[in-house]
Amino acid sequence: MRTLKDINFEGQRAIVRVDFNVPLDKDLQITDITRIKAAKPTIDYILSKGGSCVLLSHLGRPNGFEQSLSFQNIIDKVSEILETKVQFCKTSIGPIAQTKADSLMPGEVLLMENLRFNAEETEGDVVFSERLSKLGTIFVNDAFGTAHRPHASTTIIANFFQNNKCFGSLLEKEVLAIDKVIKDGTPPILAILGGAKVSTKITIIESLLEKVNHLIIGGGMVYTFTKALGGKVGNSICELDYCDYALDLIDKAKQKNVKLHFPIDVVAGNSFSNEAKQKIFDVMKIGTGWEALDAGPKSIKRFHDVIIKCKTILWNGPLGVFEFPNFSAGTIAAGKSIAEATINGSFSLVGGGDSVAAVKKFKMDNDMSYISTGGGAMLESLEGKTLPGIAALNQ
Repeated sequence: MRTLKDINFEGQRAIVRVDFNVPLDKDLQITDITRIKAAKPTIDYILSKGGSCVLLSHLGRPNGFEQSLSFQNIIDKVSEILETKVQFCKTSIGPIAQTKADSLMPGEVLLMENLRFNAEETEGDVVFSERLSKLGTIFVNDAFGTAHRPHASTTIIANFFQNNKCFGSLLEKEVLAIDKVIKDGTPPILAILGGAKVSTKITIIESLLEKVNHLIIGGGMVYTFTKALGGKVGNSICELDYCDYALDLIDKAKQKNVKLHFPIDVVAGNSFSNEAKQKIFDVMKIGTGWEALDAGPKSIKRFHDVIIKCKTILWNGPLGVFEFPNFSAGTIAAGKSIAEATINGSFSLVGGGDSVAAVKKFKMDNDMSYISTGGGAMLESLEGKTLPGIAALNQ
């Protein structure tokens, strides 16, 4: 892995692929600055070593130019967060873009317009990639959140830089954090998987069974297992087509000596609402007209006992509908248990949009060892896939 410290940035112009795909409110104000802050160490390092930075990123999923997704709307906020004046270019390739890039002086930063205004970006167009590559002399990928995409600015552009390309600080941390779980984890290793559907987690479950000692299943996935084992799920979410798979998974876990942990009780509501009437059920006996929305008190205690004894912990997905305060206890308790284990020396990695949102909402983000910035990229890494953006840096 070639990192920032392996490159001499003195007098060089670094193209830095960042992930500024940030959420915006109706007034086009950034509602979460995490991704921009995460890019700051790489940018600061390059500038401190005598280089300049050309920043490339996408924002949203535009269909051609859309004013509401222009980086011009947030350039002042980006400058504020990065604590340096960031110039803006209204295009990403062409004479204007090239002139602006060529005129950058050491210590200066230039943000190019939203790459996805060009269809060639997501198509991985080679000519477009080569034109982007002309904007700088060195390529630095620091956008883990898009490393699983074979797009022009994340993967193809790297082919135009032989030894002048490297991992940014954030990308390096992300790769090392995932390796610390799936390659170098200290046992006992635990994965906590939540989410609504078994069908969306098949490949990650299969992969994790090769690597972990314990697997906690939570969220809506649970009730497909309940149904497969002959239990009653009431109105709870359930994928009938995946009941046979659920039974196969239980058998595979036994064969691999992985201990599966399910909730033993659940908190159900008589409607999908925070104001729903609540009732606790045995996970195998959820009443008609009731929908399980959270792990119950006995389950919380059982999960705590598992979490606290594990030395490596991966958390992907909440244990209930944490967006409803009345059904957030299971997710909050899991976070607190992971935080306690972390304080006691365990390594904890949180990744995936909903679980990251949960730890931020409940102000636990500083209690975890590492919080991933990439949802899909992290999941594909955990599935054992080689991400094209990372492979391109290592070629």
